[in-house]
Amino acid sequence: MKRNAYKGLFIVFEGLDGSGQSTQAEFLVSRLREEGYPAFATKEPTNNVIGGLIRGQLTHDWKTGMECLQLLFAADRAHHLNREITPALKGGKIIVSDRYFFSTVAYGSLDLDREWLLGLNEKFVYPDLTFLLKVPPKDCLKRIQGSRFELELFEQEQNLRRVWQTYDWLSKKFHKVCVLDGTQSRVQIAGEVFELVRRELKRKSIESKKNLV
Repeated sequence: MKRNAYKGLFIVFEGLDGSGQSTQAEFLVSRLREEGYPAFATKEPTNNVIGGLIRGQLTHDWKTGMECLQLLFAADRAHHLNREITPALKGGKIIVSDRYFFSTVAYGSLDLDREWLLGLNEKFVYPDLTFLLKVPPKDCLKRIQGSRFELELFEQEQNLRRVWQTYDWLSKKFHKVCVLDGTQSRVQIAGEVFELVRRELKRKSIESKKNLV
């Protein structure tokens, strides 16, 4: 994958569904904005046309093969980068994404070859920092069942165990991946996240607007 050579900072949150990655992504963007940093939240699948097709497959509204689904994920990501992420990074902004290519490989490898899935993403920008929240699959399912009426395609305990094994493999294969205990309180996790992000802000020389006044 390509190193982020732009002025901005690219941060990604990953984890099993129900691990709290969406909540932590929101917390981080809110905290960064409070501190005066130009931070923006985004997510995958996106809300564009391709992202809608992906969601329709995950919620059983229509059906296609797994290869086709993963090609849709790659197309959605390419569009996401071109339209939103890359322009923001060029402008020196902080982009915080709820999911990125780790999700493609972790969930996609239930049916497809890991290396093929990695190959689909080899031309994309690699995040400056990836947070991977570790929560037992059984706990994730309890959280999901408490908030949604219907489980999505991949949300079954045995499958989630296999998905986590691939997440763990990815965390060892790639650099700048921080595996955090997702069973801690939201406040504890958010505190750990911000301290690690603060170091990256210094490394990239991104200053708060409050410091510039």
